[in-house]
Amino acid sequence: MLCKRIIPCLDCDLAVPMGRVVKGIEFKQIRYAGVPWELARRYYEEGADEIVFLDITASHERRETMVHVIERTSEMVFVPLTVGGGIRGVEDARKVFNAGADKVAINTAALLDPDLINELARHFGSQACVVAIDAKRRIVGSPQEGEGKVVVDTPEGPCWFECSIYGGREFTGVDAVQWASEVEGRGAGEILLTSVDRDGTTEGYDLPLTKVISERVDIPVIASGGCGFPEHIHEVFKETQASAALAASIFHYGKYTIGEVKEYLRKRGVPVRL
Repeated sequence: MLCKRIIPCLDCDLAVPMGRVVKGIEFKQIRYAGVPWELARRYYEEGADEIVFLDITASHERRETMVHVIERTSEMVFVPLTVGGGIRGVEDARKVFNAGADKVAINTAALLDPDLINELARHFGSQACVVAIDAKRRIVGSPQEGEGKVVVDTPEGPCWFECSIYGGREFTGVDAVQWASEVEGRGAGEILLTSVDRDGTTEGYDLPLTKVISERVDIPVIASGGCGFPEHIHEVFKETQASAALAASIFHYGKYTIGEVKEYLRKRGVPVRL
């Protein structure tokens, strides 16, 4: 059985010199968490399987992503680095790879130009192309509202999941489940799946969302949004086919170390790399 991956996420705000790591709630209410490369090094030393950097304002501000942050991080961190935000084409991706990244994650650019997924997979390989999906629940009050969508039963009632772009600032009308199947077909090697509703809430992952998409596609799915305790990570691995769990708040503010989370999972039969 393949080991489940534990991946800390660094949401980076480059509006200040050299950048800073921040964390929000439902993509809002931002607060400071640390210096990007310092946090990355700490998580590497604690046993992170990978580290994800997301430039949370690059797409919204229509600028390039954080090459200098990745260059500095790659000098001291030796696990795979995934970088997202502001990657709009092959050349943007090439700059990030040259800085030391192992994968790029695209969301806004992929939804605006789906052919970009094909291009990145062709140039760099599917294993280096991650498509991020930021999805929000839309409750279905009538059959007409769910027409043409993949409707999922949840404790709150039937709903579908809508893709957002520009860091959750705009919604697209695109069904997240259908989009997940399309990005797999276009050559993406992995999906980073974030629940906008659960982001930063520490109430646990969106299990219906993660379950339906991880069962729909054959590529790895990283569950993201809502982790507050080790129990939440155990739950998402037990109830869905997620290959990895991404978390931020649980690690940034000293609640748990990555080592503590992995030991918790190991004792409950979840295969992890110690």
